[in-house]
Amino acid sequence: MDKAQQRCWWAGNDPLYIKYHDEEWGVPVHDDTRLFEFIILEGAQAGLSWLTILKKRQGYRKAFADFNAEKIAGFSREKIQELIKNPEIVRNRLKIEAAVTNARAFLKIQEEFGSFDRYAWRFVDGEPIINHFTSPEQVPATTRESDMFSKDLKQRGFRFTGSTIIYAHMQATGMVNDHLVSCFRHAQVQAL
Repeated sequence: MDKAQQRCWWAGNDPLYIKYHDEEWGVPVHDDTRLFEFIILEGAQAGLSWLTILKKRQGYRKAFADFNAEKIAGFSREKIQELIKNPEIVRNRLKIEAAVTNARAFLKIQEEFGSFDRYAWRFVDGEPIINHFTSPEQVPATTRESDMFSKDLKQRGFRFTGSTIIYAHMQATGMVNDHLVSCFRHAQVQAL
């Protein structure tokens, strides 16, 4: 495989995973709805593979009102019971309840900071951290920044936002560029 097509090791062979790697992962996100989507999906992924979540992403979009935080914040007990029976998402009561709790906390952050984007990106001083890893073993599971971000989210009432989950969120939303330097996307994402 030539350098132009070399990807990060985790992209594997699944077309959905490859598309996600090639088009989304590591691209800086500043849209609050997209940032909220990743918070919900990363929390749902805890203990599962990201590919499982990608396969259920459309189901999540339908079930969770296209990640409209205001609508999710208003979900009733009945709606939560309905979601627990929905095979298109991860049917874990704690994760579903956490999505509702997180939507309420998310709205409070938007109110306080003007946007979730402004709040989140301050943990990296408003600029992506560009790493230059050459092997998978160098890529951390957590960092000082993800520890601080996670701790702050928890203090604000968020659930399923441990440092490992938040570091994955930071990677996905381009707060850090963890594409290996041998991956064709490293330079492309860095240029963004």
